[in-house]
Amino acid sequence: MADLSKDILTLREKKAVVEKGGGEAAIEKQVAMGKLTARDRIHSILDKNSFQEYDMFMKHDGRDFGMDKKDFPADGVVTGTGTVNGAPVCIYAQDFTVAGGSLGLQHARKITKVMDLALKMKCPVIGINDSGGARIQEGVSALAGYGEIFYRNTLASGVIPQLSLILGPCAGGAVYSPALTDFVFVVEKISNMFITGPNVIKTVLGEDISMEELGGARVHAEITGNAHFYALNEKECFEQVKRLLKFISLNNREKPKAIKPKDPKVRNIDEIVPADPKQPYDVRDIIKCLVDDSDFLEVQELWAANIVIGFGRMDGETVGFVANQPMVLAGVLDCDSADKAARFIRFCDSFNIPVVTLEDMPGYLPGVDQEHAGVIRHGAKVLYAYSEATVPKITVILRKAYGGGYIAMNSRHLGADFMFAWPSAEIAVMGPEGAANIIFRKEIMDADNKEFMRQEKVKEYIEKFANPYVAASKGFVDTVIEPKETRTYLLQALKLSVSKDEFRPEKKHGLPPF
Repeated sequence: MADLSKDILTLREKKAVVEKGGGEAAIEKQVAMGKLTARDRIHSILDKNSFQEYDMFMKHDGRDFGMDKKDFPADGVVTGTGTVNGAPVCIYAQDFTVAGGSLGLQHARKITKVMDLALKMKCPVIGINDSGGARIQEGVSALAGYGEIFYRNTLASGVIPQLSLILGPCAGGAVYSPALTDFVFVVEKISNMFITGPNVIKTVLGEDISMEELGGARVHAEITGNAHFYALNEKECFEQVKRLLKFISLNNREKPKAIKPKDPKVRNIDEIVPADPKQPYDVRDIIKCLVDDSDFLEVQELWAANIVIGFGRMDGETVGFVANQPMVLAGVLDCDSADKAARFIRFCDSFNIPVVTLEDMPGYLPGVDQEHAGVIRHGAKVLYAYSEATVPKITVILRKAYGGGYIAMNSRHLGADFMFAWPSAEIAVMGPEGAANIIFRKEIMDADNKEFMRQEKVKEYIEKFANPYVAASKGFVDTVIEPKETRTYLLQALKLSVSKDEFRPEKKHGLPPF
């Protein structure tokens, strides 16, 4: 072996020092918490031997409070590029072993530099958050660093996919960067996100709460909706990231990469929906009968479960699904489910993913709590998202489609390209029983056998209004199909939509009902 030059040896020595991060003791402490190091996390996500690290030797510029005498390897954040599933990505990972992953101005500029690169090269950016927060010794410079990151998050929104992994603490202003990204991943007993920590809450409000109870992984996956994917350990989290990236496109100029088509594994679609319209079923079973290989990646599975969103493939192409879930609150729309659906629709529209809507819901959730929580404003987000979207939009009405809910779930009136209905569909202003009680109130009250008369009037209402043929006769539904025909009709509609071109008025941006 040839002798290595002095310069190369020096380079290797310097790299070895930086790669040790905060040192062996800090690394051991990190591993003891079930956490990998920053570089190990990156290598676990990226394809083997694809990572190239940048700005390894960047130094902080703090001079106060003894900072001029401290050396933070890589300034506490690892940045670079690589590939996932063979496709390019930019990535950064905060290193908690170095000054607790605290963010100073140079630390932030390493992150914004790789974000700028991702935006310029039109590829996804993955951020791994594991930080104690702003570097107090740098004062307002640290706050400036956060602001520069938030600005890049906003510029990149709708242009390139942005993924945030919360693999440690993420508190105060730091939480707004993940909130501005497209997908947030959390891990049980590792992730923590909150604006105000438990100690401050106890001091100011007198409330005693743990970090896990305040902003742990389960809280954000199930209660707040701030997280989109929940995992039990880091390995599972990394697999979720890789799987998601297989479904979505690299940027807003491209479509997701197609793969070889497969038939669904599950084919019992005729057996899933009960004959009794009051009986629930799992709409995910319907989706699995429609998508290739019955492979469905659900998003935000634990939050607002009365609506199901996620990705599947049809004929090898990625499709986004929005489906009412009759198993939870009869599939109604409420504040949270409306937010969940609207945000997902807008993501699909941004990244050229057709949206298939499966409808079975009795309307918006009634009640004082919902009204006071702003269900009007939240519910309008779904209307806005569907109306704004220009990707192919296809709806299948499976069963109930009542009132404002019928309109909101991608009706023809909001610009649906194709509207199909099953024979079991009930399309009306309200449910047959409620409608009959109002319309035929006098006849029912005057009848000797009130219950018999009520049931007869319910049947009359169903025959005249609450069926798919009335809507079909007006052109609001394109055709009534058998359940077993659903995949065939969807595939044909998607093929016809390949070159869809739809006009929208020129404007700077709209004002969705935030």
